[in-house]
Amino acid sequence: MKDSPFIYGTTVSDHSFTNREKETEKLKNNLLGGINTMIISPRRWGKSSLVEKVIFDLNKKNNRTKTIILDLFSVGSKEEFLETFASSVIKASSPKWQDWMNSGKNLFKSLIPKLSVGVSPDTDFSLSFDYKELKKHSDEVLNLPEVIAKKNNIKFIICLDEFQNLASYKGFPDFEKKMRSIWQRQKLVTYCLFGSKRHMMTDIFNNPAKPFYRFGDIMLLPKIDRVKWVNFICKGFSDTNKQISIADAEKISELMKDTSWYVQQLAHYTWTLTQKTATVKEINAALQELIYANTPFYQKEIEIISQTQLNLLKAVSRGQTQFTGTAAMQDYSLGTPNNVIKNKTILVNNDIIHEVNGLYEFVDPAFELWFNKQYYNKSYLISK
Repeated sequence: MKDSPFIYGTTVSDHSFTNREKETEKLKNNLLGGINTMIISPRRWGKSSLVEKVIFDLNKKNNRTKTIILDLFSVGSKEEFLETFASSVIKASSPKWQDWMNSGKNLFKSLIPKLSVGVSPDTDFSLSFDYKELKKHSDEVLNLPEVIAKKNNIKFIICLDEFQNLASYKGFPDFEKKMRSIWQRQKLVTYCLFGSKRHMMTDIFNNPAKPFYRFGDIMLLPKIDRVKWVNFICKGFSDTNKQISIADAEKISELMKDTSWYVQQLAHYTWTLTQKTATVKEINAALQELIYANTPFYQKEIEIISQTQLNLLKAVSRGQTQFTGTAAMQDYSLGTPNNVIKNKTILVNNDIIHEVNGLYEFVDPAFELWFNKQYYNKSYLISK
């Protein structure tokens, strides 16, 4: 069997990347032009894939600009971040591990890093600091890419995924000020900062009271247009000697509300179940498989919210708009108006619901289908 033309669960940076021409061009021009860029959108809308696509393209054309993509999801402390940041910058600056060792020894004035290479020095390179010294001289790490860039006559583009995770570090407010102070003065380093917690990213970069306010250009990533999804799905089937009608391809995109991750996932399951031509039968079977695969995550989502938050989700799922109205609070047992406001804020901040054109809806379209089936026995299958 041929490889699936639809990719989900990982970033999509080459043949399965689809239809973000404007965003790709804008981000590419920003990064090449030295404009720091922050990307904000709900989770699973394709931020990481967009960044990887742009970096992939830049790496093919410009060997004087060194690029770094760091995922901060599992980086648990400020010290670990600084060590990861420093080692990544050093490794990106040269393909030779001997240069990495020399950089580690010669480019710090006050810090003395511990350096080591493993059996495969091209990949097994590690760097660590004495944390007491690192606390006093963290500015040396934050300015390291600028120092290396000047020394080697190169530039850096540094992309930090899940950037909002830094906000959970002890002493983050002071560290945030220091990062902004140092990074804004760098002439040879450009930053792309993005993450999956939209409300936190918005607060960090769009709040006038925060250090990173107006640090650069903010890109609000939209959904991919449905017409483009339909063309992409049809082409993916056609290129692998299978077929799907325009109408059925549109059903896939519509069911998943044009959300990148889920459109790819449902298209993949449908493609896998299709022998020659996809029909509603294959789409329904694929949809059941998708919901089943994600059910443990949805159950966990429900387990960690309060009863009144669950009731508010029920109101959202039924299209209710006046949450603090007497009828809505009674019908859905929402508590007091203050409870409604508090719970709405929590659900928004956790990216479970969001506001679209003045109305609230689920961020995750598959979770909404599961929710309506679970609590209202509403079938999510397509009628033939």
